[in-house]
Amino acid sequence: MTVKTFVPNQTTTLNAPAKTLAEQAEVRTQDAKSGAGSRIGFVSLGCPKNLVDSERILTQLRTEGYDVVPTYDDADLVIVNTCGFIDSAVQESLDTIGEALKENGRVLVTGCLGIKEDEIREVHPNVLAITGPHAYEAVVEQVHNHLPKPEHNPFEHLVPNHGIKLTPRHYAYLKISEGCNHRCTFCIIPSMRGDLVSRSVGEILDEAKRLQAAGVNELLVISQDTSAYGVDVKHRTGFWNGMPVKTHMQQLCDKLGEMGMWVRLHYVYPYPHVDDLIELMVEGKILPYLDIPFQHASKRILKLMKRPGSADRTIERIRKWREQCPELIIRSTFIVGFPGETEEEFEELLDFLKEAQLDRVGCFAYSPVEGAAANALPDPVPEEIKQARLERFMAVQSEISAARLQQRIGQEYQVVIDSVDSEGAVGRTYADAPEVDGVVHLNGVYDVKPGDRVWAEVIHADQHDVWAVLSEDQDD
Repeated sequence: MTVKTFVPNQTTTLNAPAKTLAEQAEVRTQDAKSGAGSRIGFVSLGCPKNLVDSERILTQLRTEGYDVVPTYDDADLVIVNTCGFIDSAVQESLDTIGEALKENGRVLVTGCLGIKEDEIREVHPNVLAITGPHAYEAVVEQVHNHLPKPEHNPFEHLVPNHGIKLTPRHYAYLKISEGCNHRCTFCIIPSMRGDLVSRSVGEILDEAKRLQAAGVNELLVISQDTSAYGVDVKHRTGFWNGMPVKTHMQQLCDKLGEMGMWVRLHYVYPYPHVDDLIELMVEGKILPYLDIPFQHASKRILKLMKRPGSADRTIERIRKWREQCPELIIRSTFIVGFPGETEEEFEELLDFLKEAQLDRVGCFAYSPVEGAAANALPDPVPEEIKQARLERFMAVQSEISAARLQQRIGQEYQVVIDSVDSEGAVGRTYADAPEVDGVVHLNGVYDVKPGDRVWAEVIHADQHDVWAVLSEDQDD
């Protein structure tokens, strides 16, 4: 199921869940169907963290024999897993709930927006029940309250050992913790998802092995604050395969890197120990790719955001990382128009961009999210200035991104295939995370399938994507 009525300019919703749900439902329909009364429609909105929550809910429901169907008409009940991070995401969630009510009438709501039950019920009073984020058991309990448990033979309809995944078979998100200990003034995630709670290191590594056995060859490591992994348990020592392993980001990545999959790190807060991860990249254990949301360059604005760092120190760290690992790709996100941001401070941000030469960058104009502490700050930036700064920011970064992609022309890369369409294959290199970065176009290449890896030489680039041709030598 997909949202038909809302086309936001910016939300965090990924495309993979809707596509994968439809494909899985089609397979289930062709295979076998539970009786009427146990068919569930599912809409997963929001970021990869929310996607993993959806996977857990669906895994439990499928384990109990519920069918997931691709249309509102076929569903006996619809679950909408919502996002509440930014205003456009909230609106997308509310519109999706409304669409589900109109098309089906029986709707359960869960996810980040679920903590604002009064707000949801003010717009949609007829939803059956509302639960908050990562409330897996509560969602399943509500399903039990409103749909009969199906007659189910687990030996006839097996759920894969790795559970239900909402990504293509060859990559998966691996969530290592929940919640966040930071109190960034523009963010309300801690009020939605709570403080940091790290998963046990053995449990994470076991999941990684199950995913690998199921055909996954790329792990995207995620959490609210990936580099804080283990802080809540004082990096205690756990065990995996009978060997001690600390609950620490570096040791976890070291073990993941021994499995032979691509390991990609997202949402890395710039703690000092991030420097140690560069060594693992140089050794080839994890991809030379860092997703670090710097947010701004002005020391004063960062202080107002309750974020660490300053432009000079950050530039110096980036320089050292690249000296140690020249292949390193850095992606980041920024906010322009934060309350109190002056023209001089915005210019400081542009100067930082020009000096940092980041590979991939996203940017948001500040939006006053309900419940965020930054809303109370003085000197809000007028909307027209925020939008003008956003355009100026992206114009500068577009030139940087285009120039850095031009440097890839003539270079050979291993490319993982994500899809094949009428024009040929579309894939990614180590430098490209799915759905958030650019892609590699292999026009005229059809004799491949998703998950395959090929070597290709880049022959053309624009601001976002590159075009390549297959290399003559395909040996790994």
